[in-house]
Amino acid sequence: MAQAILLQDVENLGEKGDVVDVAPGFLRNFLAPRKLAATANAKTIEQARRLMEEAEQALIDRAERADDIAALLNKTVLTISEPAGPEGRLFGSVTPKEIVAAIKDARGVRLDRKDVHITEPIRQVGTYTITVDVNEGVTADIKTIIVAAE
Repeated sequence: MAQAILLQDVENLGEKGDVVDVAPGFLRNFLAPRKLAATANAKTIEQARRLMEEAEQALIDRAERADDIAALLNKTVLTISEPAGPEGRLFGSVTPKEIVAAIKDARGVRLDRKDVHITEPIRQVGTYTITVDVNEGVTADIKTIIVAAE
Protein backbone atom coordinates (compact mmCIF):
# COMPACT_ATOMS: atom_id res chain seq x y z
CA MET A 1 0.00 0.00 0.00
CA ALA A 2 1.10 3.56 -0.74
CA GLN A 3 0.25 6.60 1.32
CA ALA A 4 -1.38 9.51 -0.48
CA ILE A 5 -2.51 12.93 0.67
CA LEU A 6 -5.80 13.99 -0.87
CA LEU A 7 -5.76 17.33 -2.69
CA GLN A 8 -9.54 17.29 -3.17
CA ASP A 9 -12.49 15.44 -1.65
CA VAL A 10 -12.72 11.95 -3.17
CA GLU A 11 -15.93 10.00 -2.76
CA ASN A 12 -15.52 6.75 -0.76
CA LEU A 13 -11.90 7.63 0.04
CA GLY A 14 -11.70 10.78 2.14
CA GLU A 15 -11.71 14.54 2.33
CA LYS A 16 -9.18 17.11 1.22
CA GLY A 17 -6.05 16.96 3.39
CA ASP A 18 -6.55 13.38 4.59
CA VAL A 19 -3.65 10.93 4.42
CA VAL A 20 -4.96 7.61 3.12
CA ASP A 21 -3.57 4.21 2.16
CA VAL A 22 -4.22 3.30 -1.47
CA ALA A 23 -2.87 0.83 -3.98
CA PRO A 24 0.22 2.19 -5.76
CA GLY A 25 -1.39 1.74 -9.19
CA PHE A 26 -4.54 3.60 -8.10
CA LEU A 27 -2.41 6.53 -6.96
CA ARG A 28 -0.16 6.51 -10.02
CA ASN A 29 -2.83 5.89 -12.69
CA PHE A 30 -5.95 7.56 -11.33
CA LEU A 31 -5.47 9.94 -8.41
CA ALA A 32 -2.22 11.69 -9.40
CA PRO A 33 -3.05 12.41 -13.09
CA ARG A 34 -6.39 13.94 -12.07
CA LYS A 35 -4.69 16.04 -9.34
CA LEU A 36 -6.86 14.38 -6.69
CA ALA A 37 -3.93 13.19 -4.56
CA ALA A 38 -0.16 13.30 -4.24
CA THR A 39 2.31 10.85 -2.74
CA ALA A 40 2.46 11.46 1.00
CA ASN A 41 5.82 12.35 2.46
CA ALA A 42 6.88 14.82 5.14
CA LYS A 43 7.07 17.71 2.67
CA THR A 44 3.64 17.18 1.07
CA ILE A 45 1.97 16.61 4.44
CA GLU A 46 3.43 19.91 5.72
CA GLN A 47 2.30 21.73 2.55
CA ALA A 48 -1.22 20.33 2.89
CA ARG A 49 -1.38 21.33 6.57
CA ARG A 50 -0.25 24.87 5.72
CA LEU A 51 -2.80 25.16 2.89
CA MET A 52 -5.60 23.99 5.17
CA GLU A 53 -4.62 26.55 7.82
CA GLU A 54 -4.58 29.31 5.19
CA ALA A 55 -8.00 28.23 3.93
CA GLU A 56 -9.44 28.27 7.46
CA GLN A 57 -7.99 31.76 8.05
CA ALA A 58 -9.46 32.96 4.76
CA LEU A 59 -12.90 31.70 5.86
CA ILE A 60 -12.56 33.54 9.18
CA ASP A 61 -11.49 36.75 7.40
CA ARG A 62 -14.38 36.44 4.93
CA ALA A 63 -16.87 36.00 7.78
CA GLU A 64 -15.54 39.11 9.56
CA ARG A 65 -15.73 41.16 6.36
CA ALA A 66 -19.26 39.87 5.75
CA ASP A 67 -20.42 41.23 9.12
CA ASP A 68 -18.95 44.65 8.28
CA ILE A 69 -20.52 44.65 4.82
CA ALA A 70 -23.90 43.58 6.24
CA ALA A 71 -23.79 46.44 8.77
CA LEU A 72 -22.98 48.88 5.94
CA LEU A 73 -25.76 47.55 3.70
CA ASN A 74 -28.32 47.64 6.52
CA LYS A 75 -27.75 51.43 6.69
CA THR A 76 -28.00 51.82 2.91
CA VAL A 77 -30.98 53.37 1.15
CA LEU A 78 -30.98 52.75 -2.60
CA THR A 79 -32.87 55.00 -4.99
CA ILE A 80 -33.51 53.49 -8.40
CA SER A 81 -35.03 55.63 -11.14
CA GLU A 82 -37.04 53.83 -13.82
CA PRO A 83 -39.44 55.04 -16.52
CA ALA A 84 -43.02 54.77 -15.27
CA GLY A 85 -46.54 55.58 -16.37
CA PRO A 86 -48.79 58.13 -14.68
CA GLU A 87 -50.20 55.54 -12.26
CA GLY A 88 -46.74 54.54 -11.01
CA ARG A 89 -46.49 51.33 -12.97
CA LEU A 90 -43.00 50.81 -14.40
CA PHE A 91 -42.60 50.32 -18.13
CA GLY A 92 -40.06 47.60 -17.39
CA SER A 93 -39.19 46.06 -14.06
CA VAL A 94 -36.47 46.18 -11.44
CA THR A 95 -34.72 42.81 -11.19
CA PRO A 96 -31.91 41.53 -8.96
CA LYS A 97 -29.43 42.53 -11.68
CA GLU A 98 -30.38 46.22 -11.35
CA ILE A 99 -30.33 46.00 -7.56
CA VAL A 100 -26.81 44.51 -7.59
CA ALA A 101 -25.66 47.29 -9.93
CA ALA A 102 -27.19 49.95 -7.65
CA ILE A 103 -25.45 48.43 -4.59
CA LYS A 104 -22.13 48.42 -6.44
CA ASP A 105 -22.59 52.07 -7.48
CA ALA A 106 -23.70 53.20 -4.01
CA ARG A 107 -21.32 51.25 -1.76
CA GLY A 108 -18.77 49.56 -4.02
CA VAL A 109 -19.83 46.12 -2.78
CA ARG A 110 -19.88 43.35 -5.37
CA LEU A 111 -22.65 40.79 -4.97
CA ASP A 112 -24.10 38.11 -7.19
CA ARG A 113 -27.65 38.57 -8.44
CA LYS A 114 -28.48 35.17 -6.93
CA ASP A 115 -27.84 36.67 -3.49
CA VAL A 116 -30.71 39.16 -3.90
CA HIS A 117 -34.03 37.78 -2.64
CA ILE A 118 -37.15 39.20 -4.22
CA THR A 119 -40.14 37.00 -4.97
CA GLU A 120 -40.82 38.63 -8.33
CA PRO A 121 -39.48 41.60 -10.30
CA ILE A 122 -40.60 45.00 -8.98
CA ARG A 123 -43.06 46.64 -11.37
CA GLN A 124 -44.46 49.47 -9.26
CA VAL A 125 -43.05 52.74 -7.92
CA GLY A 126 -42.66 52.60 -4.14
CA THR A 127 -40.49 51.65 -1.19
CA TYR A 128 -39.33 48.06 -0.74
CA THR A 129 -37.16 46.17 1.72
CA ILE A 130 -34.89 43.74 -0.08
CA THR A 131 -32.97 40.95 1.64
CA VAL A 132 -29.46 40.24 0.39
CA ASP A 133 -27.17 37.32 1.32
CA VAL A 134 -23.74 38.76 2.07
CA ASN A 135 -22.12 35.48 3.12
CA GLU A 136 -23.25 32.12 4.39
CA GLY A 137 -25.65 32.89 7.25
CA VAL A 138 -25.16 36.68 7.02
CA THR A 139 -27.94 38.74 5.46
CA ALA A 140 -28.72 42.43 5.11
CA ASP A 141 -32.00 44.25 4.56
CA ILE A 142 -31.70 47.15 2.15
CA LYS A 143 -34.34 49.84 1.90
CA THR A 144 -34.93 50.46 -1.80
CA ILE A 145 -36.95 53.34 -3.20
CA ILE A 146 -38.18 53.01 -6.78
CA VAL A 147 -38.99 56.40 -8.34
CA ALA A 148 -40.37 57.39 -11.72
CA ALA A 149 -37.76 58.75 -14.11
CA GLU A 150 -38.49 62.10 -15.62
